[in-house]
Formats: sequence, structure tokens, C-alpha cells
Amino acid sequence: MAARDNHGTDAPWKEGFQVVGRAHPKIDGLAKATGQAIYTDDIQLPGMLHVKMLRSPHPHARIIEIDVHQALELEGVHAVLTGADLPKKYGVIPWTPDENALATEKVRFTGDEVCAIAAIDEDTANAALKLLEVKYEQLHAFLDPFDALERSEPQIHDEIRGKEVRGNVSKNVKLEFGDVEAGLEAADAVVDDNYFFHGTTHTAIEPHCAVAQYSPHGVLTVWSSTQITHYVQRALAHVLEIPEAKIRVIQPCLGGAFGGKSDPFALEFVVAKLAMITGRPVKCLWTREEVFYAHRGRHPMHLHYRTGARKDGRLTAVDAKILIDGGSYSSFGLITTYYSGQLLTGPYDFPAYRFDSTRVFTNKPPCGPKRGHGSVQPRFAFEVQLDQIAEKLGIDPIELRRKNFQGEHTETVNGQRITSNGFLRCLDEVERASSWKERRVKLPRGRGLGVAGSMYISGTNYAVYPNAMPQAGVQLQLDRSGLVTVFTGGNDIGQGSNSVARIIVAEELGLDPEDVRVVAADTDLCPVDLGAYSSRVTFMVGNALIDACRKVRKQIVQAVAEDWGVPTARVWMGLGEVFDLEDRERTLSTREAFHLTEERFDTLGATGSYNTPELGGDYRGGTIGASPAYSFTAHVVEVDVDEETGRITVENCWIAHDCGRALNPMLVAGQMEGSAYMGIAEALLESHDVNRFGLHAGPSLLDYRIPTSVDTPELHALIVESLDPEGPYGAKEAGEGPLHPSVPAISNAVFDACGIRLKQLPFTPGAVLTALRAKTGEPAPVRA
Repeated sequence: MAARDNHGTDAPWKEGFQVVGRAHPKIDGLAKATGQAIYTDDIQLPGMLHVKMLRSPHPHARIIEIDVHQALELEGVHAVLTGADLPKKYGVIPWTPDENALATEKVRFTGDEVCAIAAIDEDTANAALKLLEVKYEQLHAFLDPFDALERSEPQIHDEIRGKEVRGNVSKNVKLEFGDVEAGLEAADAVVDDNYFFHGTTHTAIEPHCAVAQYSPHGVLTVWSSTQITHYVQRALAHVLEIPEAKIRVIQPCLGGAFGGKSDPFALEFVVAKLAMITGRPVKCLWTREEVFYAHRGRHPMHLHYRTGARKDGRLTAVDAKILIDGGSYSSFGLITTYYSGQLLTGPYDFPAYRFDSTRVFTNKPPCGPKRGHGSVQPRFAFEVQLDQIAEKLGIDPIELRRKNFQGEHTETVNGQRITSNGFLRCLDEVERASSWKERRVKLPRGRGLGVAGSMYISGTNYAVYPNAMPQAGVQLQLDRSGLVTVFTGGNDIGQGSNSVARIIVAEELGLDPEDVRVVAADTDLCPVDLGAYSSRVTFMVGNALIDACRKVRKQIVQAVAEDWGVPTARVWMGLGEVFDLEDRERTLSTREAFHLTEERFDTLGATGSYNTPELGGDYRGGTIGASPAYSFTAHVVEVDVDEETGRITVENCWIAHDCGRALNPMLVAGQMEGSAYMGIAEALLESHDVNRFGLHAGPSLLDYRIPTSVDTPELHALIVESLDPEGPYGAKEAGEGPLHPSVPAISNAVFDACGIRLKQLPFTPGAVLTALRAKTGEPAPVRA
């Protein structure tokens, strides 16, 4: 592709980009590798107090009485908080504020926060916790979503935002597009089956941590390991009842999040309130066990699907009924309930579709958004069902998916606009790389190949709170030294979005990337950005940066052109210099060009913003799941199944992902591999659940298993570029979509290996052995 000139048109004199599309190290990579990076827990302030929290020992109980007197009398204790000190309810979704920083009238899961103690050190705070006395009246605990659905008393929540809650139903969504029953009747084959996706959590390497300081001038500063600085600021203002302008929220370096830090959490409110009460800095670092209680991970889902297809493999209709275990609070649950249905309608075309999704409250740690939020579970069920259809019709599973390709620049059955779509190329890539045609159904028994595909959003046009303002804003400062500083509210949570910001500015202004610095996620310094969720940062911040850069670039080109007495079309900016396209001897350094421009236009800087176009279907919930662009993915997984032990070993995973344009192929490949790794971990090892007493099954990294390097298969990242018209330079997301296909591809590969359908997660050795013993009726693939 030809390089872009200063007005966004093609410059035929030079092929390719100068910075974009090349491998660049992460902007914070060296600091992290050498231990110089500052994380929240690294912050130490003079006179700082430490907070510990008392948590509920019961899954569901009324709080009768809390006695804090003995704890307050312990030397070194400075303050104790209870729910009465923070009575205002909050929630990341403004329509479902059902949380208190500390429990008020009752607790709703084992681990729910009840009291907080600030002391001179953690040991003193822990000792004081033992002196707190809390009397409870235990209530029936809903630990099964079917129980919560069928039984309404005692309700887990009586009302939310002043509205009465019906039973324990958090949200129900019923939507139908086209004539589903007619489509199923017209089908030559119908598969009707049940699936289950278990609960999993994020296991970010850094636990949650927050530090607060309250100045004599009434300004509250909170450092937090969050991925949504702007929302934390809003929530603090609401709960503490102080103006947003008096609150500064800063995200230091973050040790992973994956969606697990996209809610405001109790510790942020607690440290803020205690800093205001004591006048001293306050820190709260959760233990790993507490992080498991905080959760907000993958929702367990019970999924029932009916899918019809003609003899040629073309789908006729899909019918889904889903029961979602939401845990004890709403979190992002309203969106989850919609996402469980709205995000299924690609990359395949089906003329009729219906889904009925119900999220219920249970007395478990609250579920929320985990990488691929809301759509990983339905994608698992549907992609396994597609393989069942392919088997029933005698069609190659990859061919079945090709036959139902929805195309590009089209619209889904539920009104989502599809722009670029590289899914067919993704299928081609994994088919070629895995030698699918030569090896599927021909490998020795116990070894097999499985395929799956998916679609995911690149940002969302649905702002979490209603407003008509930009979803992303940026500011540029151009210094006389030749340095450009980017100010963005976007949250880099390890995915490398700050590094992408540097690349885009360097490309647009013709700079060496080392001459671009990024200041991010500080509400005092940076324009508003809504945070790192829904794979939105690169897409939205990237477009905002291009907007800002082109404003200031126009000034630079004009100033230089006037000085040289040439048309602006002859002025080119590239990698640290500005030169005349028709007289290459005439050049200026970028620093000199900045001086010239500042003389002509005054202090240099620019702002930029991005907001999505109006998107989505014209019906209630039609905007939820609507995205300015969608990414597409296909996986082929190779497994080895030991039929004596039931152990599944994933040997290879080929990941083809349509990311639009790969702005930094090294980062894109890393995201693809990390996503597939996480999906494989969820399929084979992970499980976040409670026992029949409401106790977490294993709140530690000894009990909650994730793959080590020894357990990780060969991951083959195959980047597909489709150049989306909406994305920055055509880019789309690469951090969440590549997770989806890995889980169903493993199940499909196990069927190829030994003829059993694994439809309930996780795929433990016990589950494999049980399926092998129960195998009847469904034939294994014919072996060569």
C-alpha cells in the first residue's frame, strides 16, 4: 500500500508505512523486565496506613449487629468502617446499582466485604479483625441457578434502583429475528442439544490494590490497579458525595486484568473514605484469596441450542435458550445477558434466529466480564453444534463453515453492520497450516483435529452511561525539543495500547517512535476515555490520535511550505525530518519544523476525539453488541487423548485472526497467542466454583490450576489483514476474539480423536473417561 501524504491521500513516491506494520518493543517493556516499573503496591507514602477487610463466613445472611469497640481500642488502629459509613449503592452499569462498598443489611456470598480496618501495618489490622464481633441470621443460600430461578424466597436482592426485583432474576432478554419455527421445519437436519460452560476467573499476576491520599485542600487522589480510571472517578464521586473535580484517579503500571479490573471495587471506596477520615494516606492490597472472592469472572451458562440445516449444509434457523449464573451482584450482567445472544450472528449467515437468555442471582462471588465477555460460552455451544451438524450431513466441518460465510459489507439477521471480513482467509490459513485435508480423520486413534470460528467486537457504540460526548479523547503537546507527548485516558493493561499510541503518532508526524512519550490513565492530566473493555482502546484511541495528529500536521506543513515558498503538497514529514519531495536537498529536522510552526501559529498542540457512528438494530437492546467493526477468527487444534487416563493434551493450536491491519505484528501475535492460551486453560484446567456450603472450591493458585510453560502447546499465530474502513489504518481488535474458538475446537478435536462429544466444561480426565464409557449411538469418525 502506498504511504499516506500530509493530507491522507496516497503518495506514490514511496511504498509502505514508515512505522506502522513493523515490530516495535512495548513502550514499558524494559521497565517491566528490569523491575523499574511502578505498580500500585510499590507506592509508599509517609505516614501511610494499611487496610484489611473482614469478610462474610456465610453465603447468605442478615447482619444483625456489628460491634467494633474492641477493635478500635487496639493500639495502632486508626479507624474502622462498616456499611453504615458508605451507604450509597453503586454499580458499573448505571441501571443496576446494587452494591455497597461494605455490606449493609445482609451479605450475599462467602467473602462479601463487611468491615474495614485501617492500622499502622497489616499485622495490626489483621489482629484487629479478630476483635470484630458480627452477629448473623443465616438465610437459604442459592448455590444453583435453577434453584434461584424456581424459588423466589428469600430474595437475594429486594430492589435495585428503587425498582422491585422479581424473584432472583437479574435480567431476561427474549429476541427473535425471522421465522425460527419455519426455518427448523424446512431443515433436512436438526441438532437439538444441551451444553454447559463453567465459571472461570482471570488470575492476573497482580492482585487488586488501591492507595488514597486526601490533601488539605480537599482533593482526593486514588491510585488503583484498575482498567477503568474514568469510571472509578465517577463511582467515587457518587458514593463519597464529593465533586468529580475534587477526585484524581491514576492507574499505575498494571499487572494484567483481562476484564477482572473493569468494575469499581470495595477497596477503592474504602481507602478513599479512610484517607478522608484519618487525614493520612491509606493502602489496601488484597491477598490472592481475596481476589478470588472479588471474582467478576466468566459467567457459568447452561445452554440449549437447536440448529437446522439443509442437505447442502446451509443453516436455516438457530434457537437458543440460556440460563446464566450471575453470582451475587449485577456487575456487567445486564450487558452479559444481551451479549450471550447478540454476538452469535457472525461469521455465519442464518436467516432466522431466536434467543431467550435469563441471568439469575446466586449466592456466589459476583460474575462479570472476562476476556471475550458474554460470548465465549455461546460460541462454545454453537461451534460444537456446527460440528454435530457437519457430522450428521457428512460434510467437512471447514466446508460447512465456508458454505455459511456471511460475507462483508453486509448486515446480520439482528441488524449488526459488518464491514471488512477476513473469515474465509482465516479458514484457508488454518486449513493449510494444519494440513487439515491430509490429516483429519486419518490420524491414529486418540489423536485428532478440530476447527471452530468466531466473531467479536472492536469497541462498542454503547457507552456504559448515557451521553453524547466522545468515547475517546486525546491531547498532543509538541515541544520545542522535537518531542511529542500524548495524553490519553486509555488504559494500557498489558495489551500494549500505549505502544500503539506511540506508533500512530510517529507515523502521522514523521517521528522516530523514541521521540513520542505517552502519559495515560490519569484523570487530572488526560482527556476522558471510557477504559479498557470491549477491545476498544486501539480502535477508538487510535482514531482519536489520527484526528489530533492531522490537525497539527496541517499547521506544520503549512508553516514549512510558506517558509520555503512551495505548495504544501511538496512538503513531506518522515522519521525525524521534513523535506521537499521535489528537492531532496532541502530539509529541516522535525525540531526545526516545530520551531518554525510555533513562530507562525503559537504554542503547538492539538486535541482529537472519536465517537462511533449510529449503529445497531431498531429495537430494545439493538445497540448492545453493535460495533464499528468486527474481528474474525478461526482455530484448528490438534489434541492427543489418552483413553486410559482420560487426559487431553493439546499439541498444536493454529490461530488465524483477522485484525484488520496489524499496526504492530509482534503485539498482535502476542495477543493471539495469549488469547488461545487462556481458552485452552479454561477448557482443560480452570474452574471457579463454590461447594455445597458456599465455600470457594480453591481460592489459591495451588488449587486453581492454570497452564505452566510445560502445559502450553505450540501456538501458531497466523495474522490475516482485511483493512477495515472504520479502524485506524484499517486496524481492528486482536485481544479478545482469538480466545473464542479454542474451547470448541478442542471439543471437536476430541471427537475426531476418539468419537466422544464433550459438551460440558471443563474437559477433565474424569469427564473424558465418563464419556468414553457412556459412548453409544454416535459413531466415531471412520479411520483410514
